Formats: sequence, C-alpha cells, structure tokens
Amino acid sequence: MHTTEVADRVHRIDHAYVNVYLVEDEGRVLLVDTGLPATWALIAQALRRIGRRPDDVAAVALTHAHFDHTGNAARAQERLRVPIWAHQEDFFIAAHPYRYAHENVRALYPVKYPTGTRILGAMALAGALKVKGVERLVPYAGEGETDLPGRPHVVFTPGHTYGHCALHLPDRDVVLSGDALVTLDPYTGRAGPQIVAGAATADSAQALASLDRLVATRAGTVLPGHGEPWTAGVATAVELARERGAH
Repeated sequence: MHTTEVADRVHRIDHAYVNVYLVEDEGRVLLVDTGLPATWALIAQALRRIGRRPDDVAAVALTHAHFDHTGNAARAQERLRVPIWAHQEDFFIAAHPYRYAHENVRALYPVKYPTGTRILGAMALAGALKVKGVERLVPYAGEGETDLPGRPHVVFTPGHTYGHCALHLPDRDVVLSGDALVTLDPYTGRAGPQIVAGAATADSAQALASLDRLVATRAGTVLPGHGEPWTAGVATAVELARERGAH
C-alpha cells in the first residue's frame, strides 16, 4: 500500500490495484471511493499519516457502485456515521454488489489476458468476493458543484455503470475519473489511458461518448480508479483512450 499526495491536498491510497482518494479541505476530509474490504485499515493509516482522524471524514463520494469501490462503504456508514453519496442509477448495484450489467463474458478474459488474472487474484485476496451491500445512499443533486469537502463538481459519465460520475476539483486542476477513464484495466492488465473492458462495463459505446465530458473539465491531472495518475492533461488521456477503444 502506498499513500501519496498526488495533487494539492489530494492523497491516493493504492491497494490491490484499486485507488482510494482522500480530499482535504479546511480540516474536513472527503473519502472518494472506498476500495476493497482489506483496504479499511489502510484508510485509517493514511488518515494518520496526513494528520487526520476518522472523525475528520465528513462524507464518502462514490464515482460508481462496483464492489471494488464500495468495499468499505457500509462500514464507513456504520462506524463513521457519514453519508455515502452516489448517483441514483447506481443505488441498486450498491445494495447488490455482484448484480451489475456488463457486456462481455468474463470467463474468457483469463485465457486472452493472463496478466489480468494476477490483478484479479490480488483483488480477491483483498476481499473482492466478500463485499457487503450498502443502502440509504444520498443521491447527487444533478451535475455541478457540491458542498462536500473540496467542493467537487459532479460530472455525469455513464457507460461503465449507468450512474457513473467523475468528480472535478477545478481549483486543484484535477478530475477524479473513477472507472470512466483508467490507466490500468484490471481485466486485461494493460496500462495506459483507456476505458475498462466489457467484462465490467455496461455500455462501452456510451463510456467512450462520456469521455467528452471529461475533456470539458480541461483538467491537467486525471486521478483514475485503477492505475497511476495521469499528469499530461485529460484531453491527451482521452485521445489515447479513444485510440485503444473497447475490449
């Protein structure tokens, strides 16, 4: 596990090939996505490393509700007593972590992409098969600025899931892209800007179309749900993702 300040008061926790982010703002912290169950203790460690306590966490903001991003959402709700924000279209997945739409048969990927098998194995060891559903979520009130720590702007980017949202921090020149744009695909093991394979994406054509919304942020840094931060500008990342296409 690594905790790194990847942008102004934005810290990345990298565990089991899944990224979790802590956004600091005037003593409050926004937890963006929650990783897998085994990441819980690492989130607490990361808070201590940046001089914060669990009580400083004001809310959880989900980019989407796949199990590798909601692995600690129920625990945060119960123990930290914080609201869990998400797009209403993803409420069902949040409550039922293994019932989500995807285009392609996942069983074929280990044969075609053996590198992805190692990544998925690490995710399984981190609790990917034991994620609790979470309910009583708070819906994002449309797109635009929120009053959450860091005042992120919600950017609706459906395709990976039907309720996927990126979070833009204009004053920090950052967009947290979730799985709308990643730099590592857990299913293929391929690095570089791309959308996630159809093994976990509901609608690849829609996901590619949603990249326009990321470009509109003009962010210099992209912080994805999987893979390393991208600091060469969102427009360049999107261009490369479109060249790669769907898998």
